[in-house]
Amino acid sequence: MEFFHAASRTRAIFDDEHVISYAGLAPALRLAERCGLDRLVGEHVALGAADGVNAPAKVASIVAGMTCGADSIDDLDLLRHGGMDTMFAGIRAPSTLGSFLRAFTWGNVRQLDKVARELLVALAAHTPLLPGKDVLAFLDIDSMQRRTYGYAKQGSGFGHTKIQGKNVLVKGLNALTVTLSTPLAAPVLATTRLRGGTTGSARGAASAIRESIGTARQAGCTGTLLMRGDSAFYSAEVIAACRDHDTRFSVTAKLDPKVKAAIAAIDENAWTPIAYPRAIFDEQAGGWVSDAEVAETSYIAFTSKKGKAACARLIVRRVKMRNEQAPRGQDELFPAYRYYPIFTDSPYTLLQAEEQHRDHAVQEQVNADVINGPLAHFPSGVFTANAAWLTLAAITHNLLRALGCLASAFHAKARGQTLRRHLIAVPARLARRGPADGRGHLTLRLPARWRWQPAWLNAFTATHDPPAAAVA
Repeated sequence: MEFFHAASRTRAIFDDEHVISYAGLAPALRLAERCGLDRLVGEHVALGAADGVNAPAKVASIVAGMTCGADSIDDLDLLRHGGMDTMFAGIRAPSTLGSFLRAFTWGNVRQLDKVARELLVALAAHTPLLPGKDVLAFLDIDSMQRRTYGYAKQGSGFGHTKIQGKNVLVKGLNALTVTLSTPLAAPVLATTRLRGGTTGSARGAASAIRESIGTARQAGCTGTLLMRGDSAFYSAEVIAACRDHDTRFSVTAKLDPKVKAAIAAIDENAWTPIAYPRAIFDEQAGGWVSDAEVAETSYIAFTSKKGKAACARLIVRRVKMRNEQAPRGQDELFPAYRYYPIFTDSPYTLLQAEEQHRDHAVQEQVNADVINGPLAHFPSGVFTANAAWLTLAAITHNLLRALGCLASAFHAKARGQTLRRHLIAVPARLARRGPADGRGHLTLRLPARWRWQPAWLNAFTATHDPPAAAVA
């Protein structure tokens, strides 16, 4: 590419009052409006402080800013440019929104959590967000430690996280998330919960799962519902929460002496070899694995807890350990294996259940999405403000995911960054026709030959009423 004009003959002037940078906010916020975001906030969120007034407009402003890519309170100022006040009313300044977030109590955060759950139900009803939900759906639970800096963050503490496959202590806040997905759909966030940085992964997991099960059922997941988790959630309370609500579970079991004894009792002829179509990375082995063996047996867990014993399948995957001394001429006397046990009551076959459990890693995609977006860091020093920010990030993620489902099959599973680049960050010039009081017609003039024009128009058309002449 080359310039047509010399640098000395090129000027830049910021003076156009009719241009906006984020035309994709039109279909995104129209979808939120149709699903009742303002109504839900007005019904459920009631802040007692003076800074908490007019919660629907302020929540909408924060969600709109996050949709455009804001990851801090100051970044919310990106809504106030060009003709944004022509398209939207009630845009709030970042300072106002920061005071609003700091006015939240923990009770107000839980009210906002209810808004997020009910909005997800509405999004599932208005868009093809969860195809196949009446057959099989997955709930995946995990926690992540988000790093914080300085001494002003309430609740900040040292907790374990993985960086490049290694467990390290990181000072920050801990977020518990539960995602909802189907074999045909990308995951959405069903429940979020912010905890202190020193909190263990399993704290509050049972109650979060109960909430998520209710949300999934209301969203139309009437078929088999399977909860998946890693060994941090291998507990009697989590299993009981699933069984109390007619939900299957698939949890990585801890290699305690009882589990090791059950594995040792498996007959050698019971092992079935499997070959992975694509190699998977084994962190413990420190390399890529393309084959393994699986077997299963029955197992009773949590027998030491009175009245909480659970009998289910113990599916075990074993991977042959590499003989690191082989290059030096030292052969192995007998093969050694690493074992990966799964405690589950899945109704599917051995190979299906094992494969479905490995797909639990799909939640890492959601974590990466929100970290690459509004959860790049926690913006406030107040714990409850950060908890509200986490819930608003979940609302934004689900809204973007629903918008992508309306746009195209590709965008239904695209990453959040891709959705913002293709559907949200589209410049447009606003052209008004009719009365100057805002009741006329508004036309968005977007770039010609925009590569993702069909997808953008699909989302826009699906969220806007047809013109009156077409209805007549």
